[in-house]
Amino acid sequence: MYFIDTHSHLYLKQFNKDREQVVHNAINAGIKNILLPNIDRSTTADMKSLCALFPENCFPMMGLHPCSVKKETLEMELKHVDSELNKDKYIAVGEIGIDLHWKKSTLDIQKKAFAYQIELAKKLDLPIVIHVRNSFNEAIEIVKNMNDSKLSGVFHCFSGNVEDAQRIINLDRFYLGIGGVVTFKNSGLADTIKNIDLQHIILETDSPYLSPSPFRGDRNESKYIIEIAKKICDVKNITLEELADITSKNANSLFKLDSSK
Repeated sequence: MYFIDTHSHLYLKQFNKDREQVVHNAINAGIKNILLPNIDRSTTADMKSLCALFPENCFPMMGLHPCSVKKETLEMELKHVDSELNKDKYIAVGEIGIDLHWKKSTLDIQKKAFAYQIELAKKLDLPIVIHVRNSFNEAIEIVKNMNDSKLSGVFHCFSGNVEDAQRIINLDRFYLGIGGVVTFKNSGLADTIKNIDLQHIILETDSPYLSPSPFRGDRNESKYIIEIAKKICDVKNITLEELADITSKNANSLFKLDSSK
């Protein structure tokens, strides 16, 4: 039995003092793989360094996060993404998408950056990892309009209702990324998961953010996938082994992890 953390930023400064130990803690807890989405040019080197330290466990993605989309640097950042994707091996284009919590004023260029990176993913036959903070409708419309047999991905940090989940499922080849929010008492996500087939779900932590209960408010890390998994098992009345098997198969299928090793 093993789990996969499909979204973790372990290369960030919050882990500077104990990064390697955090990875070992995750491996010892049964987290076989940790997938690392990029943020922008400033994070690429640290992300790649971590993957070089743990080549059997950590795998990089390449993308421009919507919160790093700025008019004055957009062209340079997108050139960086394009260059990296064509130079080195990445398992996905991400983290990309739309953020209307922190960055409402840049919506137009966020859409431009998102669409550009979707095209890169289709060209390179890579899945996309989508950030949708306060922007689910805007992001899913772009994906829907650009969707074809070459496009697949995950809506990271999904926190919507059954109707939202069904809109993603209807796209085909897209998954719901379920993290610590499912453990939050008033999030409503557990009720959504109760009505969604597990074949549409992959697990993630979004470390160092969004720690699951009972660690809410602390720094998140990849080993806490187990707490997320326990909650889903309670909701679906299945064993950890069953959940590990289903969600790991889903992640392996989406990110083609077996061929990355």
